[in-house]
Amino acid sequence: MALRSSVDARVLIIGCGISGVGAAQKLIRQGFRNVRIIEATSRSGGRVKTGRLDGKIIEIGANWIHGPSQENPVFRLASQYQLLDEECMSEENQSVDIGGLPPLLSTWLSSSGKKLEAEVMAPAVEVFLSLLKKCQEFYTSSDAPMSSMGEFLEREALRISNEEWKEDETRKLRQALFSTLMKLECGVNGTHTMDDVDLGTFGMYKSLPGLDCTFPGGYDGLITHMMNELPKDIVLFNKPVKCIHWNNIHSQSSSKEGTCPVTVECINGEIFEADHVIVTIPLGYMKKHHDTLLNPPLPQHKMHSIQRLGFGTNNKIFLEFEQPFWDEECEVIFLVWEDEYDLQNHVSDMKTAWIRKMSGFTVLKPTERYGHILCGWIAGHESEYMETLPEEEVLHTVTRLLRRFTGNPTIAPKKLVRSQWFHDPYTCGSYSYVAKGCSGQDIDNLAEPLPLTGSEAEPLQVLFAGEATHKSFFSTVHGALLTGWREANRLISHYNPSPRKVTANL
Repeated sequence: MALRSSVDARVLIIGCGISGVGAAQKLIRQGFRNVRIIEATSRSGGRVKTGRLDGKIIEIGANWIHGPSQENPVFRLASQYQLLDEECMSEENQSVDIGGLPPLLSTWLSSSGKKLEAEVMAPAVEVFLSLLKKCQEFYTSSDAPMSSMGEFLEREALRISNEEWKEDETRKLRQALFSTLMKLECGVNGTHTMDDVDLGTFGMYKSLPGLDCTFPGGYDGLITHMMNELPKDIVLFNKPVKCIHWNNIHSQSSSKEGTCPVTVECINGEIFEADHVIVTIPLGYMKKHHDTLLNPPLPQHKMHSIQRLGFGTNNKIFLEFEQPFWDEECEVIFLVWEDEYDLQNHVSDMKTAWIRKMSGFTVLKPTERYGHILCGWIAGHESEYMETLPEEEVLHTVTRLLRRFTGNPTIAPKKLVRSQWFHDPYTCGSYSYVAKGCSGQDIDNLAEPLPLTGSEAEPLQVLFAGEATHKSFFSTVHGALLTGWREANRLISHYNPSPRKVTANL
């Protein structure tokens, strides 16, 4: 059948996060005129969500540009829109290669209310970072000694500490610090436990050069600039999708000529027809609704990959103080529970012990912009439980925690704001990770358009984008953006099958 022109092709994009907005931008620039975005909520941005605490900008969702260098499309766009400060834009900042681990000035506090010496803690940090590096290497060497990352980190951290450090309190403290760093790593990966992360494929994630930086005016400024370049009213807000009927299963326009192969049915009963639908829905939502979201259902291998891939929760708890209790140069405060030297899970009772999963706090800088705000990090089931508690209870528990670890009974945060990504009905968590038993093939399966290659049906009816569909940059904003461009390029190539190469750059 002859291709309709790209001018006529009706493209629906489900989800107005950066992936969907990026796809729409690229298609419209290439002459597609019938592009609409259907968004379940009342706002654009998805997991990019900037909030306010007492008038100060805080990031409820995406926090940093990870690897702000020329290879990063988010950095390039942010530079183009002049949204970054000079330090972030500097050649020096772009060239720093930190392997994804920023060298932060840390303060270590113990559960007995003591400040721990940096030189006592440093060897443990060094060991842990070297083990993380080793975990990444198993991907290329294909000889991971076990299936889970948690198992490997725990075994090796204890082995090294038993061999190299004397039998004294220092060794136990360093082992307890390993436990804190494991919790932090759970947050970085968006998992409940490192036992759920696949050791052999962990290294599939690639970090870009550049010292991670933030948006002085808020991450959502990037979304605003991108949205401003799109035609007005391109987004239909507050329209959750009930089902995507493809292969013309549900078409109500059978009497019309040139029936569209895809029909999108919204929960409110509205129906939209399209030649192509780009699905940019978070993997967390797909996991919960994949059996009803498409009709006919997803092919088995696609469904199995959705079930196998990991998607967890990492939440933030922002606290504002009248005066700082931390040193001026401090960038991060780590909490070390002295009884956790065995690296076992010490949350026996969620109600009373959920707070133990909090690894520490980052200090929002510069002080002139933020005043005195800390951002606490908590991942996993404890994080999901925290979301269900009243704000006052969270504030009370975190205050008790800080008083215990600082030994200062007068510490009192004056305000709290938290994220609640697990209970967000259209996200169901924070971001994806490669779960135990997963491979890059699962990500490829997730990204594969429908109908499958070899089918005689209309091609590229349903395409898939979003951070979970990027093999090297899953869990990142730049990964999400690149996949939106990838699927837009797939459609552009479909309508303009010329030999010229369509690049993934704007």
